Amino acid sequence: MLYINGQWCEAQSKETYPVYNPATGEVVESVSKGGSIDAKKAIEAAQAALKPWSKLTANDRSHYIKNASSILRSRREELAEIITSEMGKPIAEALGEINTACDYLEWYAEEGKRIYGDTVPSSSPTKRIIVMRQPVGVVGAITPWNFPIAMITRKIAPALAAGCTVVIKPAESTPLTAIEVLKAFHEAGVPKGVLNLVHGIPKEIGQEMMKSTDVRKITFTGSTAVGKELARQAADTMKKVSMELGGHAPFIVFEDADLNRAADGLIASKFRNAGQTCVCTNRVYVQKNIADAFAEILTGKMKKLVVGNGKKPGVTIGPLINEQAVAKTKEHIEDSVQKGAKIIYGGKRPEGKEFEAGFFYEPTVLMNATNEMKISSEETFGPVAPIFLFETEEEVIEQANNTPYGLASYFYTNDVSRIFRVSESLEYGIIGINDPLPTTAQAPFGGIKESGIGREGGKYGIEDYLEYKYLSLELNI
Repeated sequence: MLYINGQWCEAQSKETYPVYNPATGEVVESVSKGGSIDAKKAIEAAQAALKPWSKLTANDRSHYIKNASSILRSRREELAEIITSEMGKPIAEALGEINTACDYLEWYAEEGKRIYGDTVPSSSPTKRIIVMRQPVGVVGAITPWNFPIAMITRKIAPALAAGCTVVIKPAESTPLTAIEVLKAFHEAGVPKGVLNLVHGIPKEIGQEMMKSTDVRKITFTGSTAVGKELARQAADTMKKVSMELGGHAPFIVFEDADLNRAADGLIASKFRNAGQTCVCTNRVYVQKNIADAFAEILTGKMKKLVVGNGKKPGVTIGPLINEQAVAKTKEHIEDSVQKGAKIIYGGKRPEGKEFEAGFFYEPTVLMNATNEMKISSEETFGPVAPIFLFETEEEVIEQANNTPYGLASYFYTNDVSRIFRVSESLEYGIIGINDPLPTTAQAPFGGIKESGIGREGGKYGIEDYLEYKYLSLELNI
């Protein structure tokens, strides 16, 4: 079902489409196939709700957001089952994602109370300068499939806290989780039109958002190619944009690092969600004199990983989202091997009846990767860790920065001076230092270069949902 102006409804077309379980190939459920007419109605509802919602106190808006978060937390087990059913990640990861999603809601429920203005000293004794902060307006939120709840709340939480209203277009492959989020807000009593959900035909829904003069901001997480196209279209109506786009994260292991800790970190960063995260490791750089030792430790730890249906106890690696994802993973491995890489772990689709209908691929480690391989420059979005060798700090920094992307990067060292040298030299918006999972609600998430515009999280994440208004007051003194 779609959610428009406080009501659950069918798409105008009356058409539906199936949502598949990537572990089994089975249809989980069929949902309404929304399109242009539905998107237009949702935008109209959001515009009508904007003024009354923005006029509420920050404290009143906070109550709605907190109540919705409490409802979602109370349904963690049920929600985790839905997430795993429609996108495949193991239940434990799904539960962790729900916690993160609620953290964003609760953080911004409070951050909305801290939207401050300023009084500025004037150059005239009879003037007073006041700077106010006001909501930007209706927001179009376009979210991906790989984190179907956290990416929604990371966008709607600051938007609602700032006083904006929202139209959400989730990924067409994972609408069921989005529906559950809207159910929670509906139950929390959020006024009609404040939040709207339209899933179905991506192009039609997106075009309505982009051409509407009522939609004043677009927040998007997805590929760099799509983000660039949306930015071009946004220019026609001068919308604000926040873009969290592709990445190609380096993971650097220096000779003074704790190798056990680094191997654990690499597994957490690279193989979480089967390598289907925008901040997961894409290139592993290991200092040459410790490469063999690190590879031995890593492959030993990887034997504990279990591939399978994410609903089964003990499974740590679920399926990829679809056959295209499997094909790209296979292509990158084959290209690397043809150009000299050696498979030291994994490297194929798992065998057995339980894997026949799903989109599974073994977690894989490649040794002796080089810059001539596709995997060195293209985002795999699959469970493959290519190991590149390096000798000096200067060399690896140059290699790590040799990409148009600048989202996340990681490095392991116990040298405090190196921590600052490398951190200041890496061209990335997020840097994990001995930390494979740096994402948290109170910190700014986002990239530089072609990895995006804007930040989500922390006090910084609410900025793009606000406009400055400057008041110059002439007094009769």
